Amino acid sequence: MDENQPENLEEKPLQEEEQNESVDQATEKEIVNEQVTDEPTVEDQPAIEEPVSISVEDPLKPDNYGAAQIQVLEGLEAVRKRPGMYIGDTSVRGLHHLVYEIVDNSIDEALAGHCNQITVIIHNGDSVTVIDNGRGIPVAEHPQLKIPAVQVALTKLHAGGKFDKSTYKVSGGLHGVGLSVVNALSIELEVQVKREGKIHYQKYSKGKPLGELNVIGDTTERGTMIHFLPDPSIFSESVFHYDILAKRLRELAFLNKGIKIILLDEREEDKQDVFKYDGGIKEFIGYIDKNKNPLHEVIYFEKEKDDVCVEVSLRYNSGYQENVFSFVNNINTIEGGTHLSGFKTAITRVLNNHLKELKAKNDIKLTGEDIKEGLTAVISVKVMEPQFEGQTKTKLGNSEVFGIVSSIVNDALKIDFGEHPQIVRIIVDKCLDAARGREAARKAKELTRRKGALDGAGLPGKLADCSNKDPAKCEIYIVEGDSAGGSAKQGRNREFQAILPLRGKIINVEKARLHKIMENKEIIAMITALGTSVGDDFNIDKLRYNQVIIMTDADIDGSHIMTLLLTFFYRHMKPLVEQGHIYVAMPPLYRLQKGKKVAYVYSESEKNKISAELGENVGVQRYKGLGEMNPKQLWDTTMDPKVRVLKQINVEDAVAADLMFTVLMGDEVEPRRAFIEKHAKDVVNLDV
Repeated sequence: MDENQPENLEEKPLQEEEQNESVDQATEKEIVNEQVTDEPTVEDQPAIEEPVSISVEDPLKPDNYGAAQIQVLEGLEAVRKRPGMYIGDTSVRGLHHLVYEIVDNSIDEALAGHCNQITVIIHNGDSVTVIDNGRGIPVAEHPQLKIPAVQVALTKLHAGGKFDKSTYKVSGGLHGVGLSVVNALSIELEVQVKREGKIHYQKYSKGKPLGELNVIGDTTERGTMIHFLPDPSIFSESVFHYDILAKRLRELAFLNKGIKIILLDEREEDKQDVFKYDGGIKEFIGYIDKNKNPLHEVIYFEKEKDDVCVEVSLRYNSGYQENVFSFVNNINTIEGGTHLSGFKTAITRVLNNHLKELKAKNDIKLTGEDIKEGLTAVISVKVMEPQFEGQTKTKLGNSEVFGIVSSIVNDALKIDFGEHPQIVRIIVDKCLDAARGREAARKAKELTRRKGALDGAGLPGKLADCSNKDPAKCEIYIVEGDSAGGSAKQGRNREFQAILPLRGKIINVEKARLHKIMENKEIIAMITALGTSVGDDFNIDKLRYNQVIIMTDADIDGSHIMTLLLTFFYRHMKPLVEQGHIYVAMPPLYRLQKGKKVAYVYSESEKNKISAELGENVGVQRYKGLGEMNPKQLWDTTMDPKVRVLKQINVEDAVAADLMFTVLMGDEVEPRRAFIEKHAKDVVNLDV
């Protein structure tokens, strides 16, 4: 979760602005047109005290813009000038992306069969070392550039062995920019290559070599070591997060069975993890589903067809949520693609065929919605020439992969189900229950829609809407209780702030199908107010507010209500979470007063600090509920965009998020008890 000041939420990211300013491929005519049309608004123009005469020819004078103004960034200068174009951003995500780029090179060696161990070390001072036991980056002189090949890889963009399919059959890093980009964005980088009996060493800074590649010793080992320190002038965040790195390294170990990946943090004593899964994605299913009630053994198969390797693992559990993860060459394709479509088409076809064979006493035909309930699956494909839609590599576009995956999954499931008829019976029964629930949910939605809800025809009576009708400028507070809702309605800015009070706790959606959820009046009120509908009809383009802010009391009941709401949004309106529309308000815990001085504080430590600064005889008021604040106090502390603090809800790790919601809100008691026991000492301000 990231804290965000709301007044900055609509600002364009820096790297996007910088990309828009790029003139690398623009003509002089295009730039002139841009300068003429992109004029400031009247409000932006400075006041002119005296009339100014401007020649019509002035804006188009050749000396205003010409060949001399075109900048050519040599070598890695472009990377340092526009780092966001290469690593996404220069915050936490971009910082950790540097490690992934190097590790991906080692994984590519493993995919080629030349590496089985990778070690990642976080040092004091937040530098990182990545070591593998692969073949070692070539050190011989490059025939065209006349410098060592390792120096070419470190200093030239789009240089590497990944373009030659005889070297790497498949590769996650497709563009050959990884190592050179890390070098460009590091204030210090050292490379050590163990190859052909020698240890080769070279040092760099900001992408430039500080000396020649030298032999510093003999060895019987082989491999590559990269040690780097990110440039603090480039990155807004310089601290590496162990958990973030562990998530990706664990994922890579699951996807590449048998590879041993060690993560070591020297900043904390004895902090180390070893990831090695001989079962690969079959074990991945067990990790994802460890807090759920499985219905059968894991189904696993791996086949190759037309140079595409397809690996699938799946299992059904007793829950109602889908957890399907797809990968291409170890890249998490979070938007799916042809491989995922092929899988879903095949499993739906196979189960419908078995439904006919079982001669079920109904005319139900299973849909993709029915198939996914309780399904946990991992689909991993290796493709020689993957085509990704967009620069983010999150959706596979190769049309031929659809047919290959569909054919392999179809044949493999037929064989497996034929050998294990009891498993297919369990799965079909589960899907039939889901189909009946889907039909009940459809009828519930139709009934609700006829009453004027869901389609925006009639907004909830309890909703105090805002006057502005532009969703981009509007926000809605979902408030716990009528009392706090009343204060919020009086204290809000009616122009852009809407208030929806909720009475009591909503249903726990982790334990219910959609048709049961649709019977809950408070959930219906939320769905109607937001305008997106839910389930198959969900449409984020119809969202009526850019920011959905959960505001609950700072006590146990408030925390429970917040968790119930977050579970609902994550399970049934997930794009709202993924696209950053969900926030949690942070009301103060205390009001401190001495004389006319008043301070609102948000933690115990802050209270102690401010109390000491104010001196003796400080009046302390502990807020246990939002209803204890009058409208002005609520505005001054929690709703005024100039001073309030919001936490934006993000999903960095979908697996971890699913595990947490399952632990907190699922049926299994033991995982929840273990979680409480583990974190009991971390609790502050506990109200009992």
